[in-house]
Amino acid sequence: MKILITGTNGFIGRNLMEYFQERTDNLFCPKRQELNLLDSEAVQDYLEKHQFEAVVHCGVNIYSVEENLKMFFNLERSSESFGRLICLGSGAEYDMRNYFPRMKEDYFLKNIPTDVYGFSKYVIAKDIESNPRNIYNLRVFGIFGKYEDYTRRFISNNICRVLCSMNISMNKNMFFDYLYVDDFARIVEIFLDNNPSKRSYNICAEKSIDLFTLAKIIKKIDGNKASILIKE
Repeated sequence: MKILITGTNGFIGRNLMEYFQERTDNLFCPKRQELNLLDSEAVQDYLEKHQFEAVVHCGVNIYSVEENLKMFFNLERSSESFGRLICLGSGAEYDMRNYFPRMKEDYFLKNIPTDVYGFSKYVIAKDIESNPRNIYNLRVFGIFGKYEDYTRRFISNNICRVLCSMNISMNKNMFFDYLYVDDFARIVEIFLDNNPSKRSYNICAEKSIDLFTLAKIIKKIDGNKASILIKE
């Protein structure tokens, strides 16, 4: 299968690139110098030239609604030039102020996110739902694994804290739907090999886990030296 993956400088995109490099010789992972997703004509020309069987869109700017929408719609407008487009969605589409574990797909549109990242993902997801075509949205929640940003991610951040002889810290205890990034890669492969019947899917593990339980696991591995600090 001829596959294009965007956003391979990022955490999830980089893991997907490594996963599919071992499974296909026809994988394209262009950097911005090769393909600027904000350039409508460049994207159209690239897709028309290569005629990919699948595009997996992981590119994102967490600080810009405009850039996130431009990247998506530049791909979307050339949907006749590829077999299918799988977009990396987010639980933030539901509005994190109203988050609860294991939300169903039909909870979408109940709330409108106010943050930049969540709102841009919301608009993209709404377009995918409203216009049935060869484009699908995989909503991910608490993905963890290799290459994650330790400054933003709870698990790796607190592992780094205990390695630096600091205490484990969290704002408040909450349940999250965590999923290992390698498992997500296998799920993406399933969606590439089959024909999804719906437009959007929530990608979750079987059970949710609370942050305090994760903190205790980190504490145990560290030899129970660190304390667990909860701000709220």
